Amino acid sequence: MFAALSRVPALLARSLLVVAGLALAACETGTAPTASGPTQYDGTPVPVALLVPGGSTDSNDNFIAKNLENAARLAMADLSGVQIDLRVYNTQGSPEQAGVMAAKAVNDGARVILGPFFALEANAAGAAVASSGVNVLSFSNNPDVAGGNVFILGQTFDTTARRLASYAVAKGLDRIMIIHDPDPAGQIGKAAIQNAVAAAGGTVAAVGTYEFSQNGIVQAVPGIVASAKSSGANAFFLTADNAGSLPLLSQLMMENGLNPASNQLIGLARWDIPPATLELPGVQGAWFALPDPATNQQFQARYAAAYGGAPPIYAGLAYDGIAAIGAIAKRGGSGALTTSALTQPAGFVGVGGIFRLNSRGTTDRGLAIAQIQNNRLVVIDPAPTNFGGVGF
Repeated sequence: MFAALSRVPALLARSLLVVAGLALAACETGTAPTASGPTQYDGTPVPVALLVPGGSTDSNDNFIAKNLENAARLAMADLSGVQIDLRVYNTQGSPEQAGVMAAKAVNDGARVILGPFFALEANAAGAAVASSGVNVLSFSNNPDVAGGNVFILGQTFDTTARRLASYAVAKGLDRIMIIHDPDPAGQIGKAAIQNAVAAAGGTVAAVGTYEFSQNGIVQAVPGIVASAKSSGANAFFLTADNAGSLPLLSQLMMENGLNPASNQLIGLARWDIPPATLELPGVQGAWFALPDPATNQQFQARYAAAYGGAPPIYAGLAYDGIAAIGAIAKRGGSGALTTSALTQPAGFVGVGGIFRLNSRGTTDRGLAIAQIQNNRLVVIDPAPTNFGGVGF
């Protein structure tokens, strides 16, 4: 989930712009916002800088760049009543170049910056244009770089943990054991779960971890299971994913007495990626969170029709960024593209459902809760359609 951590790794109900099956929305406010950011919009195309890691010696960076640009242009085609003048700047995946390109973009007249992709790039870009009042909507999901004029569009551990913890506590599972990877992402995930459980009114009953190796997991699981039983935990929140410890960890937990059929597992990661994860015996019955499958499938189908292949999971962030920018700019007036307009409480609708930028510089997202049932993903609690419900 933290692939983008760094180079090392008009009210929603009232004003919907429906475009090709996707809804792009912005809230209407009674008074004009006065916060920082350019306010000019007179009906002419809005200059938007898209910073992508193109021009890199790393082929993966160039692949990322192309998909981000594709998704941004797809969103532009879906807008109605507003035009975007998209200007693409290649950062080469370098923080230094990102700062240079951000400054150039503002000098060229950009009213807002969409991108860059990596966290260190986002930090550099934000610093380079901070004095101009131009906001940076980064594709990163690292909250450490959020704040000031930098927003991160990526889904954070905090957002996911809040949704899942709220759902669990509402279902009576209020004594939660955290089982986390020992690496930096695992530590960040643990903290997010701790905060989310407390905010939901639950209790962290116990915490378990393991050395990040096959032998380390084998040695740690008996102690983890013993702690789970002695603590009285009634749910088990894991940070693991399929690319790391999840297959072995979930199997050994089951073999040591934590049967998923009678012990609720909760995943901080997407346990449907890759799809083969759904077939792991140790995760049957588990819960995890994901963007609204219905709107996301519409985006995937339209992207594939336009570009001949399925979009990577991060491509939707570029679509969301253009959707938000376009919806705000369409309103025009003194509120266009300000920080206040970007952080309007009702938010926007994007490829994965509702989302909103907040004053911390991170993004709240309305997520669905899925359960793994007989090797299949089944949505058991739909994604919310507004930000008035639990988890926010």
